[in-house]
Amino acid sequence: MAPYEPEKDTSEAGELRAGRRKAARYAVPIAVAGVAAATIGLVPALATSGDPDLPKVTAQELIEKIAASDTQQLSGNVKISTDLGLPSMGGMAGGFGGGGGADRGEDGEDKGSAADPKSKLMELASGTHTLRVAADGPDKQKVSVLGDASEYSVIHDGDEVWAYDSASNEAYHATEKGASSEKGSSSEKGSSSEKGDKGGLKGHDGELPATPADFAEQALKAVDDTTSVKVDGTAQVAGRDAYRLVIKPKQSGSTVGQITVAVDEKTGTPLKFTLTPASGGAAVVDAGFTKVDFDKPSASTFDFTPPKGTKVTEADEHGKEGRDFRDKGGKDGQEFDKGDLNEPRIIGEGWSTIAELKLPGGQGLPTAGSGDVPPDAQKLLDSLGDQVDGKFGSGTVFSTRLINALVTDDGTVYVGAVTKDALVKAANDAH
Repeated sequence: MAPYEPEKDTSEAGELRAGRRKAARYAVPIAVAGVAAATIGLVPALATSGDPDLPKVTAQELIEKIAASDTQQLSGNVKISTDLGLPSMGGMAGGFGGGGGADRGEDGEDKGSAADPKSKLMELASGTHTLRVAADGPDKQKVSVLGDASEYSVIHDGDEVWAYDSASNEAYHATEKGASSEKGSSSEKGSSSEKGDKGGLKGHDGELPATPADFAEQALKAVDDTTSVKVDGTAQVAGRDAYRLVIKPKQSGSTVGQITVAVDEKTGTPLKFTLTPASGGAAVVDAGFTKVDFDKPSASTFDFTPPKGTKVTEADEHGKEGRDFRDKGGKDGQEFDKGDLNEPRIIGEGWSTIAELKLPGGQGLPTAGSGDVPPDAQKLLDSLGDQVDGKFGSGTVFSTRLINALVTDDGTVYVGAVTKDALVKAANDAH
């Protein structure tokens, strides 16, 4: 077993941040879940088949190894497990294994596509999923989510992005030019190769998380004076020798216990990512390769033609419907009051950061007493939250194993990967 590396002190934080910036190539948007937003990393905790004897490295050297990694081609299987302490969300988005179908409005008309990647991301926020991934440079990637009797795939090949849901026999098609119409042209944003987009799968609304490398960058962003970083032995993942990089908050009040990244000894590619909560127990999010190959995938891997009879939704058409609906304020045609929208105020720093924002209308959650919520729904809402009070008045704390949110009766929301006590303190300090 490789020697353990002593914890890094704050004097080395600048060097760690420099290595972290180089690792920005692994950036990928993260899925939202629960009452606020929950960062998901990914798979069953770091399973190993032995502790290989590898040359000693420091945390700084390992971060630089990740940053210098130039993995352009790979294929394999990734297993993802997420346990935020929430009910399964599979049924909310149309499961991979059955049914499917586009969302429909009250008039029975289609309001979207069952193959739209947005409708699938929430499913990854709960339960265990197996992904088959492949990449050949920044312009060719494929991710398939495997169900019991079905498969959902997103394929990026040059300017074309296809998503196909075999359960509903629906496809979603976008082009990078069309996808950029609201956010600026590709020349304005920079090319894929310039940004180092090697892990995530580009789509019309962002990227689909695909590999542990997609999530490792998020953890590296947190490396600063509030963080402990060390190399904690070795492991073997998907048959490959790896170092274990362990990242822990130094601050009190965070719900994050530690993050462990298994880094391939030869390529510097993150092979597994595990986030465990401060409360203990199973990993909140845990993802890793069960099989990986760094050879060039076959060109046919990225070919896609919709099967006969497939319902195809074009992103431009679907996006226009969504923009029209939002601009008109929904079915009643009322304009949204943009003055109700607000940017969050950030409280604290590092792992104890809390976001404060105001709900539209300046009031808290609707109640059965106000006539806005049916009594049964109110009982469910009450069962999900804890009533608290303080200088700020009163409110309700909604909790997951990672993200907690306090909604006060005056319509202020405090949310972060912090404990309930930290949220109440932040609310009291604001009054």
